[in-house]
Amino acid sequence: MIGKLKGRMEMTDEKLQAWVELISLRDFGKPFRHKARYNSRLKSTGGRYLLRTHDIEINPKQLEQNGTDEVERIIKHELCHYHLHIEGKGYKHRDADFRQLLQAVGGSRFCKSLPDVVRRRQAPYRYRLECVQCGQAYMRKRKVDIRKYVCGRCHGKLRLQPLTEQAKKR
Repeated sequence: MIGKLKGRMEMTDEKLQAWVELISLRDFGKPFRHKARYNSRLKSTGGRYLLRTHDIEINPKQLEQNGTDEVERIIKHELCHYHLHIEGKGYKHRDADFRQLLQAVGGSRFCKSLPDVVRRRQAPYRYRLECVQCGQAYMRKRKVDIRKYVCGRCHGKLRLQPLTEQAKKR
């Protein structure tokens, strides 16, 4: 029923739909009656449950980099949101109903981080903003439009200075 390639699942929305329906019936004893699909725009999360449409979206990079076991835990997590929301129970992460159901079915509370997301978080500083009046310095990873911002200490104008390679490592 579920096609696998070298321990990994083929990435089609139809196969994901069948997989989610199977997990829902097997582990929750309830049918999944909405849509499941991959969403490659998801960056830092494994998946999401959409409250308005009751659909589930899964990050395909989780499947590529962490395999089917991790994605199955993510699907269980999203199905906990789904079934509890449909039943009118506490479906949010902080709710006791959610935590109990998640533990009962073996879903993961947090998904594994993707290497490119971790790399982006650890990127060195590339820019230094300096106040012209008081000299306060601000380190930034992204370029900032200095016309839109002022110093937080004295409200003076800011000067943008790209950093050298040595200063970036600090």
